[in-house]
Amino acid sequence: MIDLTKNESKIRQNAKHCRERKIKLPTFGQMQNPETIPEEIKDDLKNVGLWETHPSNLFRISWKNEPVSEGGGFGGVNYIVIPPELSGVKAKIIALVGKWFPTGAHKVGATYGCLAPALTTGQFCPGETKAVWPSTGNYCRGGAYVSSLLGCDSIAILPENMSRERFEWLEKVAGEVIATPGCESNVKEIFDKCWELKNTRNDIQIFNQFEEFGNPLWHYMVTGKAAEEALKQEMGVNSRFAGAISSSGSAGSMAFGYYLKEKFPGSKLAVAEALQCPTLLNNGFGDHRIEGIGDKHVPWIHDCKNTDMVIGVDDETAVRLLRLFNEDTGRETLAHYGVNPELAKQLDLLGISGIGNVLAAVKFAKYYELTEDDYVITILTDSMELYGSRIEELTAERGAYTIIDAHKDMQLMMDSGIENVWN
Repeated sequence: MIDLTKNESKIRQNAKHCRERKIKLPTFGQMQNPETIPEEIKDDLKNVGLWETHPSNLFRISWKNEPVSEGGGFGGVNYIVIPPELSGVKAKIIALVGKWFPTGAHKVGATYGCLAPALTTGQFCPGETKAVWPSTGNYCRGGAYVSSLLGCDSIAILPENMSRERFEWLEKVAGEVIATPGCESNVKEIFDKCWELKNTRNDIQIFNQFEEFGNPLWHYMVTGKAAEEALKQEMGVNSRFAGAISSSGSAGSMAFGYYLKEKFPGSKLAVAEALQCPTLLNNGFGDHRIEGIGDKHVPWIHDCKNTDMVIGVDDETAVRLLRLFNEDTGRETLAHYGVNPELAKQLDLLGISGIGNVLAAVKFAKYYELTEDDYVITILTDSMELYGSRIEELTAERGAYTIIDAHKDMQLMMDSGIENVWN
């Protein structure tokens, strides 16, 4: 449970801190329904950039931001539909788009879900304590960002092999940036650094996404509601909702599937993970390249009894599709297979973990032999905005992307099978 013990003197101190900085805290209800946000906040946002460190951007922690980088308002849920021409399956795959959150990733919502209860109960005092955000990438970015909006110092912790874009941005926003050994799957090293800080410093408070119940609570309330709205907008009279797919990671995002299973009895929740580090499939070992999903442990907040399936995704497939979806040659080749050119232009909305989630959704659809009446939903945590350097690295490593490469990679997606699936 979330500890709601109140420290009245700290609450008054935090209220004074927020008043002096003109900080207002949004409710989950306002994140679900931005039309309820006060007009004065909406007016402020007309002149504020999406990533700007302005306190009014707390109200942009929503799936319903207008998809623009500057001065946008609010509208419907941001999502795209992956059609059969691209997926190779009859079922429709809906993918919620995380790019249009501040920081370009939905993890900023989970950090608010963790920090807001501590702030409003007086358990955390921004004038006295630094917020520590241990992460494999986007969570520490979101935590550093929310901390800056709330006028408090932060410490971001992430593996040294994460994308260059993450580190360059964090250096501008976080008070301290700590790079731990290893890559995406080296979560233990992050925990080790947290214990070191806890034992040597008394000016910090650690917001561990793997055990903070504010993480899944935010996704249950906000992401779950957004997913329900997207499904209702797309589904017809004869449509069936088959299931939700989410990478394991901190296990926070999976809570949107818990919500949907209550709203659509009979639907399932499938958890995706990298085949190169099969934690739930095979006890966890190895490294992988699907940035955004930490492994080698089962988070405290993972409701295992509410999980129906585990799907292993080959990181080589995700990396190859990264080029297919973003290189000019790849997008031209997609048109040959009947993919709408306008959709092809939007495929930069899929970061590496988003591609992994879509691949898992395809395997899910094939496993259950879903039809054109079935719908599956997943999440695009972030976009290519955070992975431009990976394309450069792949070009240097493998050479220029050719038409033959693109056809092979498209076939790789079409041939994705139901191996490495545990039900």
